[in-house]
Amino acid sequence: MKYLVTGGAGYVGSTVARHLVEAGHEVTVLDDLSTGFAEGVPAGAEFVEGRIQDAARWLDGSYDGVLHFAAFSQVGESVVKPEKYWENNVGGTMALLAAMRTAGVRKLVFSSTAATYGEPESVPITESAPTAPTSPYGASKLAVDHMIGGECAAHGLAAVSLRYFNVAGAYGGCGERHDPESHLIPLVLDVALGRREAINVYGDDYATPDGTCVRDYIHVADLAEAHLLALDAMTSGEHLICNLGNGNGFSVREVVETVRKVTGHPVPEVMAARRAGDPAVLVASADAARERLGWIPSRPDLADIVRDAWVFARERELGRG
Repeated sequence: MKYLVTGGAGYVGSTVARHLVEAGHEVTVLDDLSTGFAEGVPAGAEFVEGRIQDAARWLDGSYDGVLHFAAFSQVGESVVKPEKYWENNVGGTMALLAAMRTAGVRKLVFSSTAATYGEPESVPITESAPTAPTSPYGASKLAVDHMIGGECAAHGLAAVSLRYFNVAGAYGGCGERHDPESHLIPLVLDVALGRREAINVYGDDYATPDGTCVRDYIHVADLAEAHLLALDAMTSGEHLICNLGNGNGFSVREVVETVRKVTGHPVPEVMAARRAGDPAVLVASADAARERLGWIPSRPDLADIVRDAWVFARERELGRG
């Protein structure tokens, strides 16, 4: 099969592109490199530098489907620059859907997010939970989900939106390197590497076993495998939405302690005040992904996730050399 992977030079997109190539598919990566890295494009994939707004220039009827990762994803930035997120995440996807319709490409896997739910009323979070995003980033992703639903109903698109929780780990040389970095595991690994003095712990008085926030971490390779399963599970005219998570949560302190054990390095903590809007617990119900996609995470252990991320972080540090 032949697939277009938008945003395929980024962390998740490049990992999925690599899995597609390894499965024997023909892959074209479309990325403007605004947040991605050309070296992240896997060997064996064709690379086209460009924006999703211009996808019609490359997308034709020879493609069997599109996997769409091209989005800005910094929550904080979206608050101060909402127009950037509406223009790219929503406007860009609208252009992509039009290009797919014109070319007759009728399969889409969309990289959605748990940020569409906002602060949950209960956990674990199911796909039927109310959607009330608390940032323009989450709102832009929810808008795209609505847009895709309309495209399926009106034009027979077969689509799956995969709502990620906390993606972590590394695979095949692809790992997290956001700028600025806001995700906990790479931030704690930076402390182990000596690139940061300490890790800030925002609140230790939550209603959780150790008082710190609990989050659902999923290995990026498990996440990638769900995308390949989604391509086989989708149905014309249906928009399927599935959460992707382990279904188990790990606290901030558990993550920090796991990094200490995996790396063998001290990780000093600095207590800080709670951040506004941080829910105590965010854990996914992934029952729909298991039932509809046949997806079962094979790397649920936090130590394995941290270990793979640590290998990637050390290799990057040596590469800076």
